Amino acid sequence: MFREMRRKKQQVTNEECVHILKTEKRGAIAVNGEDGYPYALPLDYYYDEEENCIYFHCAKEGHKMDAIRRDDKVCFTVWNQGYQKVGDWSYYSTSVIAFGHAELVPANDELPKRLMQFGMKYYPTRQEVEEEIKMAINRVQMVRIRIEHMTGKLVHEK
Repeated sequence: MFREMRRKKQQVTNEECVHILKTEKRGAIAVNGEDGYPYALPLDYYYDEEENCIYFHCAKEGHKMDAIRRDDKVCFTVWNQGYQKVGDWSYYSTSVIAFGHAELVPANDELPKRLMQFGMKYYPTRQEVEEEIKMAINRVQMVRIRIEHMTGKLVHEK
């Protein structure tokens, strides 16, 4: 169903993929947009390793939500900042591409829990996250991506 990576020598382990998903702050989601055009956009996210799911929040309406409601298949990409080896001007960077199905997190007891997990990745204190949740919980939609297939690749950008 999913293609094998063509340049296998550059493939990184699942553990490295998980590390990048857990530590990086931003990724890009691609959905099947209107009239067959792909629609990709950057967003903040958090990764739940136990569930192997990616979570993000957004408005309840809009282009992204219309696309997800129409077709739940998505692609999510994350990449690290990379590094340079001594004496080499170019970077080595690792990217992770995850394919999966997006689903809306219901507005029940799960929503505040997921918003808290998301917020603790970005905000300095729990109190600030709680205040933000209190203000925004009625306007926000949380989305879960259930990962079906994931690969990572180390590239020498030269």
